[in-house]
Amino acid sequence: MAEKKDYYETLGVARNASTAEIKTAYRKLAMKHHPDRNPGDKSSEEKFKTLSEAYEVLSNTQKRSAYDQFGHAGVDTSAAGGAYASASGNFSDIFGDIFGDIFGSGGGGGRGGAQRSYAEQGADLRYNLTLTLEDAIHGKAVEIRVPTWVGCTQCKGSGSKDGAKPKACHTCGGMGQVRMQQGFFAIQQACPTCRGRGSVISDPCQKCHGQGRVQDQKTLSVQIPPGVDNGDRIRLGGEGEAGTNGGPAGDLYVQVQVREHEIFTRDATNLYCEVPVSFTLAALGGELDVPTLNGRVKLKIPPETQTARVLRVKGKGVKTVRGAGPGDLLCRVIVETPVNLSKKQKELLQELDASMGVEGNQHNPRATSWFKRVKHFFEEMKF
Repeated sequence: MAEKKDYYETLGVARNASTAEIKTAYRKLAMKHHPDRNPGDKSSEEKFKTLSEAYEVLSNTQKRSAYDQFGHAGVDTSAAGGAYASASGNFSDIFGDIFGDIFGSGGGGGRGGAQRSYAEQGADLRYNLTLTLEDAIHGKAVEIRVPTWVGCTQCKGSGSKDGAKPKACHTCGGMGQVRMQQGFFAIQQACPTCRGRGSVISDPCQKCHGQGRVQDQKTLSVQIPPGVDNGDRIRLGGEGEAGTNGGPAGDLYVQVQVREHEIFTRDATNLYCEVPVSFTLAALGGELDVPTLNGRVKLKIPPETQTARVLRVKGKGVKTVRGAGPGDLLCRVIVETPVNLSKKQKELLQELDASMGVEGNQHNPRATSWFKRVKHFFEEMKF
């Protein structure tokens, strides 16, 4: 009996070739020597069997290791070295694995495949919930109505009129896919009888028409935890769409959206607001009542406060949903210019302005500094 050819030489690859390189070499040669492409050619038939035998060993890590150490004596080749019928059987597994990316998954209609499960999990749902800033910070129980698929009460989710379990499809044998042979190529597609489910219901439920679920609305109570913010999600396990034919339900995700507030803006744990103050209060200083989400507090305005100055009220911000301590209330001062002045008030302001002018620019340090920079700019540019 002639000595077997080295498997690496058979596939035309180096001994340190990667699995991907071995797979590519086998694909190319198997396509060339497959018996369906060479009918009646015994040489191609034998060549194809040898290629399949070599690939079966070299594509398996353990077999390849044994072959590298002990040669042909280290591997069992009985499964691949028989008649062409045996090699053709191996081809169904090996060749299907090699060309699965062309024809789709090959396991669905192959030999020995398990019957597909007819029950499928329901889809997850999302519900957009809009809250006021107060409700988001303090928390609240909210009732929502969700349109969804729910389990059929008449057949208890089985889809069958008498509650019986679905039977394996006679067309695909429960695999959900059928194989069509077109010359050399075998193409798999969803079974037309069971539509890819693998099972059929002989006597479907009249209420759900065999789906095991019906469309409905359900009312849920959602507990909003204190401190939620824009974009936070609350997961309600098992409150999504009901599964088909007794499958588990999906989840419901409540997406929080916080409505814009007329006074406050939130940034993480801090609250921001703008506080308008009079010209006199900003100049002389004093106190002002400002709102918080827990009542009013006194805000101290230091003398000579300028517009855009930020004053902090500690601990009057927000606690997060994760339990972090409260942030602060940050008040941005806006000094208001007086409007709708009477003649007397205008005269008083003019008198005040004149008195400050006599004493120089000590009352307007920012203006003095700015005008100096402008003067220097004009001199440099020679305007």
